[in-house]
Amino acid sequence: MTRAEEFQELRPRLFAIAYRMLGSVGEAEDAVQETWLRFDASPTSPTSTKAFLSAVVTRISIDVLRSARMRREEYVGPWFPEPLLADPYEDPQRSAELADSLSTAALLLLERLTPPERAVFVLREVFGFGFPEVAEAVGRSEAACRQLAARARRHMDTGRARFDADRQERDELADRFFHAFREGDVDGLREVLAADVHLVGDGGGKAPRWPRGVLGVENVVRVLAANVPPLVRIGVTVEPRPVNGQPGAIFRDRDGQVLTTWTLDVLDGRIQTIRSVLNPDKLRHLGPVADPWEIAREATEARRS
Repeated sequence: MTRAEEFQELRPRLFAIAYRMLGSVGEAEDAVQETWLRFDASPTSPTSTKAFLSAVVTRISIDVLRSARMRREEYVGPWFPEPLLADPYEDPQRSAELADSLSTAALLLLERLTPPERAVFVLREVFGFGFPEVAEAVGRSEAACRQLAARARRHMDTGRARFDADRQERDELADRFFHAFREGDVDGLREVLAADVHLVGDGGGKAPRWPRGVLGVENVVRVLAANVPPLVRIGVTVEPRPVNGQPGAIFRDRDGQVLTTWTLDVLDGRIQTIRSVLNPDKLRHLGPVADPWEIAREATEARRS
């Protein structure tokens, strides 16, 4: 097998590692490409190509994370990871860990970790790497990596919400929500939303958003009910589909361009959080992107007419 063939075989795994590290599809793809360039330029062949490439993409991702910290601290409003519609990497033996680590809620928890903690957690807890491999990847001793892993687990366990595990029940609830949303069914929305439901959007200063989010079932229902009719009137459609492994949807304008994605967190048979990604820069990998300000203007006009 040639180097190129070996790399292509491992590419989904490398992307999966980088995306969980970075929360960005574009940055993950760049990290994978840089990994290939370093692999192709290496004068010697590694003993284990998988271990070598995983270590390289991890180190690159750590460097990117360190440089991104300042940008994210200066980000306008809430920062959410770029939506991912499908994980290209599958491992039946670790399907639960992979699915859990892909959710928006989990990725936001990972944001709280230092870059080394994040790297150790992703490699060890998500992908099941042994500590010798983890130590090689992050450039620390095994003992140091065990300490980083323990610290990362504590942080993750402390912040992790207990989401419903029954996928069928969760998906049925999402179907009911989006049906009620499209129909403007206020009572139907109340039935599926938690009392303290939180509606929050990531616009990055490049799209209209709720400044601090909308909290509470009555407030969220009021906002949704007020916005659905004008959006429908101007041709916005809702395409329910999984986003980051959770129930979600893609919203499109009348020309099929992507306007936003939504993800739903489900807890105790109710929708606890609705997260919307509106920043056009975070949606471009999904296809042509709509102008959110133009859509907002048209919706306002439709509401007044």
